[in-house]
Order: sequence, then C-alpha cells, then structure tokens
Amino acid sequence: MRLALLLYKYFPYGGMQRDFLSFAGELHKRGCECRIYYISWQGEPLAGADLRRVPVSAISNHRRDQRYLEWVQADLAADPVDGVIGFNKMPGLDVYFAADSCYLDKAGQRSWWHRRGARYRHFAAWEKAVFGAQSHTRILSIAQSEQDKFQRHYQTPASRFYLLPPGVDAKRRAPEDALARRRAKREELAVEPQELLLLLVGSGFVTKGLDRAIQSLATLREQQPTQKARLLVVGQDKPRHFQRLSKRLGVEKEVIFLGGREDVDQLMLAADLLLHPARNEAAGVVLLEAIVAGLPIVVTDVCGYAPYVKAARGGLVLPSPFNQDDLDRAVMRNIDGVFRADCRESALLYARLTDLYSMHSAGADLIVEFIRQKRKHQGG
Repeated sequence: MRLALLLYKYFPYGGMQRDFLSFAGELHKRGCECRIYYISWQGEPLAGADLRRVPVSAISNHRRDQRYLEWVQADLAADPVDGVIGFNKMPGLDVYFAADSCYLDKAGQRSWWHRRGARYRHFAAWEKAVFGAQSHTRILSIAQSEQDKFQRHYQTPASRFYLLPPGVDAKRRAPEDALARRRAKREELAVEPQELLLLLVGSGFVTKGLDRAIQSLATLREQQPTQKARLLVVGQDKPRHFQRLSKRLGVEKEVIFLGGREDVDQLMLAADLLLHPARNEAAGVVLLEAIVAGLPIVVTDVCGYAPYVKAARGGLVLPSPFNQDDLDRAVMRNIDGVFRADCRESALLYARLTDLYSMHSAGADLIVEFIRQKRKHQGG
C-alpha cells in the first residue's frame, strides 16, 4: 500500500509533528510505503520513507499553502498513490488527522474585518473541504470537544469521525527511580529543595498562555515573598516579547527560556507543577505526559485533553472565560506539598488503569482499513 503523508513543516518538538512521526512509524510497520510531502524539515530524515520537499514559498501563508497543494497534486498525478493522508487541512484528502482546532470557531471570536480578508476565506474554504457535509474525507479525531465544534459549524456526519484514544508515549511514565532522577535533575538545574519549580512546555507561546503564566509567577512573588519559585519555559518560539514582560514584572531572573529540549520527561520529574493556561488547544499531549509522569497540572478547560486531567484528579482545570485571578489562585494552591502529592498519586494510578497510549496504532489500523476499502471500491 502506497500512502502520501502531507504536512507543511516538520520540527522535532511539536505535538502534531511527533504524532505524525509515530503514525509514519506505525504505517511502516504495517508494510505501507510512505511518501512524505513537506516544505521544511528540521531534524533527522525519516528512515524508510520517501521524503519529497515541496519547493514553494510565498509572502503569505495561504498563498504558500495553495502552491504547496498544486505542486503535490501535480506530483501525485505523475506518480500516484493508494491514499492521501493529511496532517494539515486541505482539499483532496482521504484521511485527515485532526490535530488542529476548529478555525471557523476561533475566527468567530475575531473582528468582522478579519473575516473579510483573503486569509480568512482561504482557511475557511480549506477547512470546509475536509469537514463540509459534501466531503468524503475520513477524520481521525482526538478530542470530543473539538469534534463537537466541527459538527456545529459544518454539520459533518458523525459517521465520518473516528475518535481515537490518547497517544502518549508509554516511555514517558514515571520510572521506578523517579525520585532519584528528580533529585539529580534539580541539582543539575540548581533548584533548592523547597523551591517551587514551574514548567511550561509548548511551541507557540501566545497560544500556550505564557504571558498568563509569567503574570502568575509575579503574583506569587508578590503575595509569598519568602517562597522561592522559578518558571522553566520549553519550546521553539521567539522569547523577546515575554522576556520584556518578565522584566517589567520583576521576574526576569526567575523565567528561564530553555528552547526545544530532548529531556522534557526528566524536566517533568524535576518540576512541581505544569502550567498550561492555553488560549486554545485541540488536544495537548503535554497534559497526558504530565499525568503519566505524576506532575500536577493547572490547565484551562479549552484544551481538548483537559477532561483527562479532571478524570485523573491530577490537577486543576480552570473554567472559561479565563480569569487571571483563577490561575493565580491555582498556582498558590500548589504551594501546598500535600495537595501536589495527592495529585501525583491520583494521576499515576489513573495512568496505570487507563488506555492513554494506543492512538497511533489504532489510527494506523484505521488508515489501512480506509484505504483498503477505497481500493476495493475503485476496483469494483
């Protein structure tokens, strides 16, 4: 079975990009030949795959996307495959992995002027090409809350959605020597035993709510001046704006930007609290990683995986609409080591008893079955 996997950009630390890599690996295990079309690729090439760089560029993202699709369609016409799997929304997909949130829902919160522009028309049309009632694209959904939004805006038949279980890497689970690793990592970071170590992980600092987290750190410093605390920020994004905010709030020395990291699992063992006050988030695999690591969490309820935090009793879920005071109080609540220990034990028990791990194998099985059905139908 020959499959084309379409995505614009690959970089090692993005949540969707890691899902893409896992899906490609599972499909390869099933004997599929995977051809990958991309515009940019950071990191090691994917072994066993046919990587095809799409040599397009444009001033605007929507014009670049259009050129990307035109190039890919021409290449597929010359060298056909059995199925086309998309990791970004675009026309012509057999299967779409719904890692991104609903654009039309977010755009409804913007000004009317934004909705008159070419960018809006492009992204709305391409989302409709996937989710519209007349489309035949099968959708691998990762969060019921986002699925509900798509169905509300596009009246997508429920039969085209396939809700996957979560897909956190089982290797992220807290190991037997978690406490020893915690002490070693905190020593490496020069974190004192009673210091509260906050962690924020994610590329796209505005979306992930880094400004909100920095404000809460400043409030903590103001209200509890004897409590030492710092915030580690992990992710690929431009930090300048947030560095200025940290300086303005007097916490520039306590906000540490680490860039993309390979040791996030060790940082989670070392940290006391994961902050994820996101403005929107289709899923948020980092929440699952924190649950299985036993790291308490404070998260906004707009995140697709926030219900898992509540079910695991692994932290605090902030209601919408977002209120900074709610976040500040939640951070203050986590100064209590007994509360954090309760969250940790509840989360670890939940991680042992709940399937949080099989997304990619289940999704790969569905993709293979979908394309097999397509080939059978075309052959008939």
